[in-house]
Amino acid sequence: MHLNTLRVLSSRYRHRLASTLSALAIGVALSGCASQNPPTSSTYSNADLNEQLVMATAWMQSAGEYQALSFQAFNVARFRLDQAIDARAAGDRPLAVIVDCDEAVIDNTPFQAWLIGRDEQYSSANWSAWVEDAQARALPGAKAFLDYAHSRGVEVFYVTNRKESGLAATMKNLKQLDFPWVDEQHMMLRTDASDKQPRREAVMATHDVALLVGDNLADFDSRYDADDVATRSAQVIQDRAQFGERYIVLPNPTYGGWEAALYEGDFSLSPQEKDQRRRAALRAWSGPEQTAP
Repeated sequence: MHLNTLRVLSSRYRHRLASTLSALAIGVALSGCASQNPPTSSTYSNADLNEQLVMATAWMQSAGEYQALSFQAFNVARFRLDQAIDARAAGDRPLAVIVDCDEAVIDNTPFQAWLIGRDEQYSSANWSAWVEDAQARALPGAKAFLDYAHSRGVEVFYVTNRKESGLAATMKNLKQLDFPWVDEQHMMLRTDASDKQPRREAVMATHDVALLVGDNLADFDSRYDADDVATRSAQVIQDRAQFGERYIVLPNPTYGGWEAALYEGDFSLSPQEKDQRRRAALRAWSGPEQTAP
C-alpha cells in the first residue's frame, strides 16, 4: 500500500477514536450527574418506597429469630396466664385474654410482599381484597396459646381494627386455622373509630382481663395513639413494668403506629416525603476518622 494512503487511513482512525472517546466521556459525565441528583417527588414512586419493605418482610417470613420471638411471646403469655388463673378466688368474674389479630396471632406478610415492586400503597381496597381471600396463617405459637387458654376456661376476645365489612371473611380465616372462640360475641372489629379503648372497656366491664396481646402499642392503651415518636417512647418507659407482665408484644417492622409517628400521623405525604421522614429518624455513625494524606 502507498505511504500516503497509510497516512490518510491513520488520520481517519485517529479522528474516529477521538470521537468515540469524547462520546464515552460525555456519557460517563452525564451518568455521574444523574447518579448524584436525588430523584424528584415526581419520579420517586410508591414502588420505590415499597422496596424498603423487602428486608423487614424477608425477616418475618424467613428468620428463625422471628419465629423464636413469636414463640417467646406466647411462652411468656402462657406463664402469665397460669399466674392469673392460680390467683383467682371463688366468685371472681370470668377470666379473659384480649388479642389483636393482624401480626399478633395471624400473619399478613404475603400482603406486604405483594406490595413490593408495585407502584401503589396500602389502601382499603387492596387490603379488603386480601382480607376476603382469608389466606392469613397463624403466627408461631399463637394457636397453641389460644388453645391452652380455651382448655383452661379462659375466653379470648379478638379486638381488631379490621372493618366490620370483613367480619365474615375474618371469621372464616380464623376458623380455617381452628382458633377457639371465633363467634360474633368474641369478634370485636372496628366500627366508626380505630380507638380500641371502648371495645377493651366493654370486655373489662364483664371479665377480668389477664393479658393483652398485640404488635402495636395501641393494642394495649389508647395513650399510644399519639402521632409523635417522643410521646410514644415516654409512655413505653412509664409502662415498662407491664411488658411481659400484662402486655405481650409481637414484633412487626413492616407497619404500625411507629410508622405513623414518623409522619406525625400524615399518611397523605408523598412517597419521597415518607422516605425523607424515615431517613431523618435514623441515628447514623459519623464514619471512620479521616487522616490527612
